[in-house]
Amino acid sequence: MKTRYVVAVSGGVDSVVLLHQLMQRPELDVIVAHFDHGIRDDSHHDAAFVQKLADTYGLLFESKREALGAQASEELARERRYEFLRAVTKKHGAQLVTAHHADDAVETVAINFTRGTGWRGLAVLDSDVVRPLIDISKQEIIAYAQKHNLSWHEDSTNASDVYLRNRLRLKTAQLSNDVKRQILGLRMQQIHTKKQIEYEVHQAVGDGPIYSRYFFTHADTKTAIECLRYCAFARLTRPQLERALLAVKANKSGSTFEAGSGVRFRFTSRNFDVELIK
Repeated sequence: MKTRYVVAVSGGVDSVVLLHQLMQRPELDVIVAHFDHGIRDDSHHDAAFVQKLADTYGLLFESKREALGAQASEELARERRYEFLRAVTKKHGAQLVTAHHADDAVETVAINFTRGTGWRGLAVLDSDVVRPLIDISKQEIIAYAQKHNLSWHEDSTNASDVYLRNRLRLKTAQLSNDVKRQILGLRMQQIHTKKQIEYEVHQAVGDGPIYSRYFFTHADTKTAIECLRYCAFARLTRPQLERALLAVKANKSGSTFEAGSGVRFRFTSRNFDVELIK
């Protein structure tokens, strides 16, 4: 049975190269997915280009358009895009594949540090999403596209300084290859550390969905916060986790606590459980 991939294709050089490479692997069943965010007036041209590309390869094409408008934030556009991609992936029982590359990882680290990240700010682009190009530089991707005479669409918003990523891209592009390699090496170290911590946390609190209030009351704050993050499906910010920990320690039996981000705590005298409400 073939491995089924839903490949996010924007029409840019990264995803065009990714799709071309995947088409060299006959063991894969590839579905092309394109999200038209409607931020640009001409974004429908990208959708048409990607559909034609899918047709050329003889692939199933899934798309969706939303009129987010020119004022839409990067966060909103990303959230809506991934909601669509996850839905297509679930529909086809597939794995999601994106064209994130090494320079994207460096940029994401820079964004996180600009926003005041914790230690996880280095452990970026680590999830169930398949990223075949993550160790390849942007320069190598462009060289591959030129070698194979591939065509792609440039997103005009990539040149806009409205978006934080674009502003930081101009700075990270000036970093030497050696510095970039150091950042990518630190990223891999932090991903490894994150997995080790997640294993230890799971060993400490168990599978859930019911957790001991006694454990969280007597654990030191750093440990309790890390464990509570795991219990809350990694949805809560540090301030939200601190408030939730206080609720775990102090709330009465039979009460509930809305932690934010669609997370609700329910308490008995000895335990609590966590549920997603949206």
